Amino acid sequence: MIADIMHPGLTRIISEGARLGELTIGLFTDKAVASHKRLPFLNYDQRKEVVENIKGVARVVPQDDWSYVPNLHKLRPDIIIHGDDWKSGVDAELRHQVFETMKEIGGEVVEVPYTHGINSSGLFNELKSIGTTPEIRMKMLRRLLDAKPVVKIMEAHDGLCGLLIENLEVETNGHIEAFDGMWCSSLTDSTSKGKPDIEAVDLTTRLQDMNNILECTTKPIIFDGDTGGKIEHFVFAVRTLERHGVSAVIIEDKTGLKKNSLFGTDAVQTQDSIEHFCQKIRAGKEAQITSDFMIIARIESLIAGKDVDDALIRADAYVESGADGIMIHSKEKSGEDIRQFCQRFRKKHPKVPIVAVPTTYNHIHETELCEWGVNIIIYANHLLRAAYPAMKAAAETILKNGRSLEADPLCMPIKEILELIPGTK
Repeated sequence: MIADIMHPGLTRIISEGARLGELTIGLFTDKAVASHKRLPFLNYDQRKEVVENIKGVARVVPQDDWSYVPNLHKLRPDIIIHGDDWKSGVDAELRHQVFETMKEIGGEVVEVPYTHGINSSGLFNELKSIGTTPEIRMKMLRRLLDAKPVVKIMEAHDGLCGLLIENLEVETNGHIEAFDGMWCSSLTDSTSKGKPDIEAVDLTTRLQDMNNILECTTKPIIFDGDTGGKIEHFVFAVRTLERHGVSAVIIEDKTGLKKNSLFGTDAVQTQDSIEHFCQKIRAGKEAQITSDFMIIARIESLIAGKDVDDALIRADAYVESGADGIMIHSKEKSGEDIRQFCQRFRKKHPKVPIVAVPTTYNHIHETELCEWGVNIIIYANHLLRAAYPAMKAAAETILKNGRSLEADPLCMPIKEILELIPGTK
């Protein structure tokens, strides 16, 4: 079991198991859950403590795989007990594997009737609708990095984007795929306001917009901190973001009036000195209150026309200064420079998270980026870029036809969009 949300259906299975013999609970680890579902609210140790203290439980063992078969071969139980709700759907194949394994080891499968009126997914959604706390949200990114080979982050520039990222799930190859968190981009924040991406929108305004996302979501947030500004100002930004429950801030090693990195050498890109940027990282790390908040250093060497060697020298220095991760950026379409950097960096720093933003090299699959050593993939501006063409098409259709009837196929029904908003019904 996952045991993130305990309910009578689970306790009945536990009672029946205890009646049949000495009961061992296979408790899914965060890693096992994250491979198929959203990360539990409680971490493994917290869930283990709860289950261990339930009457009838003799011991709890980690279930590191979504399949029960490895633990069945290891423990060789006389009986495995399970709810009978796995007879159909995505768990039907798992049920077949369990019956075959128990037959092989000479054991028995006992199925307990499903407890009607109780739905774990429904309970989860109700709990999610209540919201979360800044502390729980902030810790989530580090938990995801420990549990998943790659963490997928999508850009959100308003509360509606946040709701989409919070709730969207796609089933593929027997797995539920979803975005793990949100990226608060300075580019999309400023562009959605009709302003250039030159740090023209101040931190206070950006935090007000981010609050709209925080209020209707529970997933972790990574904040685009641009250059971080002056060291003295960055210290306060870190504490403010941490207090809001943001999991990480990414700051780039550039100075002067910011120009978006995707302009590359077409615009003047002035990098900060290594010494000064390291000082900024150290000041930020000293300012934070918890060990959960992350400061990630974004390296602009490849954007500024320098080579991978320069990027690696900077990466080593930033890690030494306390950076919790490294984001490597490039506008080259091949992705070859990113691959070289990641593979060389990973040899020296096997544990430090690498962040990639595959906007220009978007032909490279997530699995390949993961093989290079990438831990976090940020889709940095896609919802905003998708929204503008859709809005433009609807507006053009109304202008051409002198009415909105022809635009209806391009638009979501107003009832459906209202139902997206918590508390509307």
